Amino acid sequence: MNPFEMVAFIVVAVMVASVFRAKYHNKASKRSAADDPETQKMRDELQILRDRVAVLERIATDKEIGLEREIERLRDS
Repeated sequence: MNPFEMVAFIVVAVMVASVFRAKYHNKASKRSAADDPETQKMRDELQILRDRVAVLERIATDKEIGLEREIERLRDS
């Protein structure tokens, strides 16, 4: 094996190793992020905000039917 082939082999080996390391590191970080209580708290908060936006959209598109009732319900929550 001449020196150029050896250098090329080392470069390819390092590239393959870095790809595998990145692949397995991302899987491990995704698993730990899914189990994180802070992540679950943020997901719950996001769902609450989505529900509120849906109510606000409904209020904005409805005529005057039940508008006051919806506004009072939002103030209470």
